[in-house]
Amino acid sequence: MSLSGVCVTAVESRPAGVVRGANQGPVHRPFGARVKAFVALTKPRIIELLLITTVPVMFLAQRGVPDLGLVLLTCVGGYLSAGGANALNMYIDRDIDALMDRTSQRPLVTGMVSPPECLAFGITLAVVSTLLFGFTVNWLSAWLSLGALLFYVVVYTMILKRRTSQNIVWGGIAGCLPVLIGWSSVTNSMSWAPVILFLVMFFWTPPHYWPLSMKVKEDYARVGVPMLPVIASNKVVARQIVIYSWVMVLVSLLLTPLGYTGWFYTVVALAAGGFWLWEAHGLQNRAKAEVTGVKLKEMRLFHWSITYVSILFVAVAVDPFLR
Repeated sequence: MSLSGVCVTAVESRPAGVVRGANQGPVHRPFGARVKAFVALTKPRIIELLLITTVPVMFLAQRGVPDLGLVLLTCVGGYLSAGGANALNMYIDRDIDALMDRTSQRPLVTGMVSPPECLAFGITLAVVSTLLFGFTVNWLSAWLSLGALLFYVVVYTMILKRRTSQNIVWGGIAGCLPVLIGWSSVTNSMSWAPVILFLVMFFWTPPHYWPLSMKVKEDYARVGVPMLPVIASNKVVARQIVIYSWVMVLVSLLLTPLGYTGWFYTVVALAAGGFWLWEAHGLQNRAKAEVTGVKLKEMRLFHWSITYVSILFVAVAVDPFLR
């Protein structure tokens, strides 16, 4: 769920002292390091962000505290599903991961996990997560979870990523689906509230990921992945970021007039959204002046985008208690 696409995208750390098996022969693979490698296949830091958009929606759907057992099952199912999607993504992208600085220490590249092991691991997580959702939560959530996984793996990774600069725009849909899953796990139905939050995440994803892509565009250019910053100037990318940012903030404010949230959420959405727009326009201004030697500082917006989602969805969870 790139849940991460999505929807979605923390900078990965590089473990030291790992021998790159693809280039230097057999790799010593101690048990503890192997366990860490399989955990790394799931991209835990990305999944943290997906759960941040899932659990608060459960509070909104319940209009209070949802059943904690249900929350736990939803989180476990969501982790396994997103983890399976991320593992399958690494299996498919192992060729370009080996050539990119940002991904050169992933388990498949270092040889800590073999491709067949990664494929089996990803498929197993996909099956287990779907069955867990279906038999312990409900089947609507199970199909949404499976749909997010397939969208991320097939539509984004296999079809869009290497073919179009709109890859992250449409591929990000996978990372938006956890919002719907959070709602459906409580109500076994859909409503306009999760749809609005789905759209918030949809318009959030490009201006969240494009600043990071601007930072590492040489990596993407080297492997032929046409991320927007690779094929367009920083000015063009920054302008697109501002457009998506304005739409995102405006959509986030629709929950209150439709009666789903109250004053607390509105105040938080306005404050967090206003700061986002300040940062987005600042990036655009720096991009325009870049020829004069002004530093782009694109990672400021990337880091704030993660904070923004956390703040906004905490407000989603808290608001029902203040109404």
